[in-house]
Amino acid sequence: MIGIQDIASFVPQSRVDNLARCEQFHKSRDFISQKIGFVFLPRMDKGMETSDMCVRAFEALQQKTGLDPQMVECVIVCTQNPDGFGLPHTASIVHDKLCLPTDTATLDVSLGCSGYIYCLNLLSSFMAGNGMRTGLLFTADPYSKVLDPQDYVTELLFGDAATCTLVSDDPVYSCMRALFATDGKGHRAIRVSPNTRKLSMDGRGVFNFTMRTVPRHILECLKVNGLRIEEVDLFLLHQASKYIIDNLARQLRLPPEKVPFAAAENGNTVSSSIPLMLQSYIEAGPRTILASGFGVGLSWATSIFRRTAQGER
Repeated sequence: MIGIQDIASFVPQSRVDNLARCEQFHKSRDFISQKIGFVFLPRMDKGMETSDMCVRAFEALQQKTGLDPQMVECVIVCTQNPDGFGLPHTASIVHDKLCLPTDTATLDVSLGCSGYIYCLNLLSSFMAGNGMRTGLLFTADPYSKVLDPQDYVTELLFGDAATCTLVSDDPVYSCMRALFATDGKGHRAIRVSPNTRKLSMDGRGVFNFTMRTVPRHILECLKVNGLRIEEVDLFLLHQASKYIIDNLARQLRLPPEKVPFAAAENGNTVSSSIPLMLQSYIEAGPRTILASGFGVGLSWATSIFRRTAQGER
């Protein structure tokens, strides 16, 4: 059985204070703290690259687990903001910086908010199909590379962070059946403009898409896994904004204590938002966790993690 053994992360110490920027964007402090929910946003240091963030996350994982880099058989880097211009693939640069074995498979996956669920399933299946025991899933999407500092719709939302998930045949959490979906007709809702090369987002459109699709997708995922909503101990929803999380919880009639909003000091970290939360539950966590990511693409994915006997020891 292949699944999640451990998770570690890197969050830059350099931060932007959203509350200090209220007047710049003509927004109230309540709008930022209650609607957006992100008080601070981490920013990648000048001169740092996406691969450097991955390396820092791996170093944190190594401190926790003592993992020998020579044991790594497969690496996936989930990012839409790779090193340089994306050639070569960032995973190969991470491979070089970590001095991994030459027989390690490496690949990038260009996915955003749904990326962790997608890539976790890709990596697990790839490993199981090829008899591998140890793999690494990196998420690192520093949107600061493409933010327009004058656009409050995006500038007040996105933070930089990276995570490294150890996927192995000795998991703490196994992955039940996941569901995936795409609405390519909505791909313009969140994109980098070809003219400005800056990020633009249709905030209202993204909110409506989320409310229309995600609750139904979560209920469908529960159904195919033979679970009732009451049997899920924790719901880790992509940290798009506090307003979105609150409304999803309301639609699904979930108790607030089961739906954490944990990104006040991290912001929307795209594919890193779910593993940033999940890492807190590896050592001692609930039996059943549902995770759902949604956004860029438009793309969404939902999965359920079940704690294993190893995780309960």
